[in-house]
Amino acid sequence: MRSRFRVLPLLAAATMLVTAGCEGRKADNIAAKEAAHIQSEEAGSHTAGAVYYVSPLGNDADPGTAEAPWATPGYASRQLMPGDTLVILGGRYSLHAYDEDIIKPPSGAPGAWITIRGEAGKRPVLAGSGDLCCAVDISGAGYVRLENLEITSDHGAPFRTGIAGSGGPVENVILKDLYIHHLDEMGMDFADVNDLQVLDCRITHCGFGSMGGPAGTSGWRKVLVRGCELSYAGHYYRGGPGPGPYDRPDGFGIEPSAGPVEIANTRAEHNLGDGLDSKACDTYIHHCVVANNRCDGVKLWGDGSRVVNTLIYGTGDGEGGPSPWAGMVIGQESVAGARFEIVNVTLHDNPQREAYPIYVQYGESAPTYVLLRNTIISGGHGPAYFGDAVELHADHNLFFRPGEESQVYANGREYTASQLEAGELGQGNLSRDPLFIMPAWGSAGDYRLREGSPAIDAGASAEAPPDDLAGTPRPYGTCCDIGAYER
Repeated sequence: MRSRFRVLPLLAAATMLVTAGCEGRKADNIAAKEAAHIQSEEAGSHTAGAVYYVSPLGNDADPGTAEAPWATPGYASRQLMPGDTLVILGGRYSLHAYDEDIIKPPSGAPGAWITIRGEAGKRPVLAGSGDLCCAVDISGAGYVRLENLEITSDHGAPFRTGIAGSGGPVENVILKDLYIHHLDEMGMDFADVNDLQVLDCRITHCGFGSMGGPAGTSGWRKVLVRGCELSYAGHYYRGGPGPGPYDRPDGFGIEPSAGPVEIANTRAEHNLGDGLDSKACDTYIHHCVVANNRCDGVKLWGDGSRVVNTLIYGTGDGEGGPSPWAGMVIGQESVAGARFEIVNVTLHDNPQREAYPIYVQYGESAPTYVLLRNTIISGGHGPAYFGDAVELHADHNLFFRPGEESQVYANGREYTASQLEAGELGQGNLSRDPLFIMPAWGSAGDYRLREGSPAIDAGASAEAPPDDLAGTPRPYGTCCDIGAYER
């Protein structure tokens, strides 16, 4: 992912309409329910602080209690102290004035986090306009938790980023159950972040990408992305279907970083750039579906990275012809002996897309070690390609390039189907039709194995993951299956 950020102009301040008085304020039972919810989740891990409230019918001159809530989330966020919680009650909040409408919480402290959450069961909507730079800015902040918020454009009005954090190092942040969509730039934007959890978030239709940011000093460290959807990047811009001015909007795309980064149980689909592109060291992608992205599916550049129990298909999103993209790309130029692992992955391509299904060290000269095990690479126009700088250990894989003699290029030579099955590349490798239930290209597919698939019970159980992409325990039969699914 390339840097594409510009200096943000200061927008003229505007006055938000505020309805004063008691009409529409929440009753005591709502306050009690919210307080109980907060205590049950935070008990034992955080110092109890004050609980404040915001309502679309509140007044910023009020004390911010449940009976007399504040009106604007931006104002309310600036009143918080370590340990405090702000509950944004259900409704729609218009964000348009720079910078008073932006939520800017202070830092919390260990054991005294700042928490900003939407009302339980009534997720509030933060709707931006006026070309506002972001809804939330946590640049330079730490010990902050955001939960149960929807962030979007106000009916297609210009509005840039959901959660901004590239203006300063971000540490100890939890972002949970957020729905961020239809923005002109980024869903989440970080440069230097340490100890970040992004849990059960849906980030779609962002013009510049769902998650990413410019190059930082150490970049992304101790990051967990779990249970998320990072899709349709580039399919929206300035009130229309896009594309916008940025040509490679990724589902996840970060610059060189220290890592580690873990992406688990996440979907990245129909992005106009890459699905998951991580240049961080120690990137671990597992139990993910990466489907129908226009450019690369999974791209790894950092030493110690691995992909496990992941399904990758639909590269090109239904567009054929010559293509520079691949379902999986591994490449690095600086670390001699960098190691990568691909285990129990299913990668399917379409021969109408004139490209490699996977390539490793294509033109890069740094010696690189790759472990390829229990993986299906099927349907490509070109062979699976491993450059001459790659030391490849490949066992118990299934390669299927239909109608072609050459199946794999590795170790400075080509391998045919008969040579693969004779063990010339490694033990247990096959070259046959994997018999997927319903392969697809540009639409949803089903990549479980049909009865009679040669991949069934043909994998190496040693060091295989204990379950498959769907959570089925491995092995189910005498040995584990090749690919992301265990039949």
